[in-house]
Amino acid sequence: MKDISEIRSDFPILGRKVYGKQLVYFDNGATAQKPQRVIDSVDEILTFFNGNIHRGVHYLSDMASESYENARQKVAAFINASGKEEIVFTSGTTGSINTIAFSFGERYIKRGDEIIVSHLEHHANIVPWQMLCERKGAILKVIPMNSNGEIITGEYLKLLSPKTKIVAITQVSNALGTIVPVNEIIEAAHSNNTPVLVDGAQGIQHGIVDVQKMDCDFYVFSGHKIYGPTGIGVLYGKKKWLEELPPYQGGGDMVEKVTFEKTTYNHLPFKFEAGTMNYAGAVGLGAALDYITELGREEIAERERQLLSYATECISGIEGVTIYGNSERKISTISFLIDGIHQYDTGMVLDKLGIAVRTGTHCAQPVMDFFGIDGTVRVSMCFYNTRQEIEALVQGIEKVKSMF
Repeated sequence: MKDISEIRSDFPILGRKVYGKQLVYFDNGATAQKPQRVIDSVDEILTFFNGNIHRGVHYLSDMASESYENARQKVAAFINASGKEEIVFTSGTTGSINTIAFSFGERYIKRGDEIIVSHLEHHANIVPWQMLCERKGAILKVIPMNSNGEIITGEYLKLLSPKTKIVAITQVSNALGTIVPVNEIIEAAHSNNTPVLVDGAQGIQHGIVDVQKMDCDFYVFSGHKIYGPTGIGVLYGKKKWLEELPPYQGGGDMVEKVTFEKTTYNHLPFKFEAGTMNYAGAVGLGAALDYITELGREEIAERERQLLSYATECISGIEGVTIYGNSERKISTISFLIDGIHQYDTGMVLDKLGIAVRTGTHCAQPVMDFFGIDGTVRVSMCFYNTRQEIEALVQGIEKVKSMF
C-alpha cells in the first residue's frame, strides 16, 4: 500500500481548510471523498466523449457506450459476478433496493407472505419493503438486535418459515458499524428456499466482496460510498432471478420492440436500465474501483482495523462518553454521545474546529429507538484518515465538554 501522505495527496479535498482549520473528514459513511483519478475520468468523458450511449452510430456515442460497458465489466470483476449481464446500473443503493422490492414483489409476493429484515437496517432497506407489504398485504418480520448492536441469529432462524419469500439484510450497520454474519443468514435462508438481498452500501468499501462465495441472490451498493461519483449505483442479481423478474421502469433502452399492442423487453442487463443512464457516473465508478484495487483491498481493511482500534481506545477513554455498538466485528465506525450534550451541539462545535462528523439518527431510527436515544455522533473512518486526525477529534471532544 502507498505511503499515507501519497494516498492523501490523491484526494484534493483533504488538503483544504474549513473555518481556517485543516479539514478532518470523518463522514465517510455518508459519502467518501474522491481521488483525482475519479474526478479526471468524469471530466474526460464529459469533455471529449460525451454522447448518448447505446443509441448513436457516431464516434462520440460509440466511445461513451464502450466506456460505460467497460465500467460494467469492472464492477463484475470487482465483486466476482459470474458475468457482466448480472450487473445493473442504478441511481444508488436506494434505487437498487426499490427495483427489487417492486419487481420481486410484483412477481412473487401475495397476501399473507412474509418478508424478513433486521433491526439494524437503514431506512432504505425498510421502507420499500413496507410499501410492498402495504400493496400486497404481506407481513414484515424483524430480526431483533442485542445491546452490543448485533442481530440475534437464533431469533432469525425462528422467523424463517414456508411463508418467508425474501430476506433483505444489511452487510454492515451504517449507524453502528456492526458487521452482520451475512453468510450465515444466506445459508439458513437458502435451506428454506428463500432468496436474500444484501445491502452492501457500508460493506463494499471495507473489504473484499465475492458475491459467488457469499451466494447472495442480490447485492446492492452506491458508487459515492466507494470513492466514486454520486448518482450511480449497482444492482447485482443472479442471472436466473434477473431473467425472471419484470422490469421496474419502462422507457428507452430497456425495450426490444414496441407496438401499441405489445412491448417486448431487451436482454439483460438492459431490461432494468430505462432511459439515459448515468454513463459519466458509471465511468467514474469504474475509475474508483481501479484505484481501490491498486491500493489493495486487504491492505485497506487492515489499515482501517488499526484506525478503529486506536479511535476506540482514545474515545472510550474520555470521561462521560458512551459508545453505541460494541460488537467485536465492526468496520471503522464509532457512534457515541457525550453525557448531557446533544449530538447536534457536539457536531456543530466539531465542525467549527474543521472536523466533519455525522449527527442524528443516520437513517436508522429503529436502532436509536432500541437504545432510547434520539441520535448519536458518528465518526466513520477510512484508509486516508490518520492517527493524528483521531487525536484532533479527541481534543475536539474535550473542547465540547469544556464549553457545555
